[in-house]
Amino acid sequence: MIKIHKTAENNQTLETDVIEKGCWIHLIDPLSTEIEQVSECTGLDMEFLRAALDKEESSRLDVEEEQILVLLDIPVMDVIETSARYNTFPLGIILNNDFIVTVCLQENNITDDFLEQKIKTFYTYKKSRFILQMLLRIDKYYMSFLKQIDKASKNVEINLRRSMKNKELIELMELEKSLVFFSTSLKSNQTTLEKMMKQKWIKKYPEDEDLLEDVIIENRQAIEMATIYSNILSGTMDAFASIINNNLNMVMKLLTSITIVMAIPTIIGSFFGMNVKVPWGDFNYGFIAIIGITAVISGIVLYILARKNLL
Repeated sequence: MIKIHKTAENNQTLETDVIEKGCWIHLIDPLSTEIEQVSECTGLDMEFLRAALDKEESSRLDVEEEQILVLLDIPVMDVIETSARYNTFPLGIILNNDFIVTVCLQENNITDDFLEQKIKTFYTYKKSRFILQMLLRIDKYYMSFLKQIDKASKNVEINLRRSMKNKELIELMELEKSLVFFSTSLKSNQTTLEKMMKQKWIKKYPEDEDLLEDVIIENRQAIEMATIYSNILSGTMDAFASIINNNLNMVMKLLTSITIVMAIPTIIGSFFGMNVKVPWGDFNYGFIAIIGITAVISGIVLYILARKNLL
């Protein structure tokens, strides 16, 4: 899918069907023919245009002649069976002197905000500012999703205290996995951002200095949040694993104690049930006596087990 936008002279960004200088071309899971078309019209390298179509690509910055590729990891949230799942995938920003192109595998909130005119002072001809605004938007969504993950983990923790089922543990594991993805992607973006800071074109407009500082601050905050939440969730998982193991040990200890107590009447009954002469065989109250002795011995064993906190 190809979407083309261009900022007119009155600073209004409108959608258009024509690829011309100063426009922004957005590709969503493009076909090979669409990539070839954009490459022919803009002169951009096809390898740069295809870079973001590989899910395993990590964040990086490539500069080749007058073409620049900025590859960033962006956060996404998918709803699977009423549960939110968080992941990351690449977003490629390719630009030269006349055009700027973004490429991604699926629709996402970040580019949608630009397409829906939610970003103030966004102009397609100010390419360096566009990249900074994109970075700032990515960090804001990272922080938003991190807060959602923290809230979800607290809800799962409450449910886990009540049920102690595998379902809640699996949900916590999925959230922990998401935090690992976010933390890794944010650190990769930070490395790319540091490389960008050394490029002269990123500081093309003096008024973008504040925006640049905001991007650096937001990215650092997002990294710190991801690290803190990941440590908290990891500690929570370890704590609940210990609690579950402890509960299992208590159950096994109780079952073992019950087995020991139940074995006493069985052993005594087996002795007196043999087809040989036994004590009190001719005694009228022998059965009652055996029951009494069994009860006394079982009671003594129960008392000993209780004193040793084995019940």
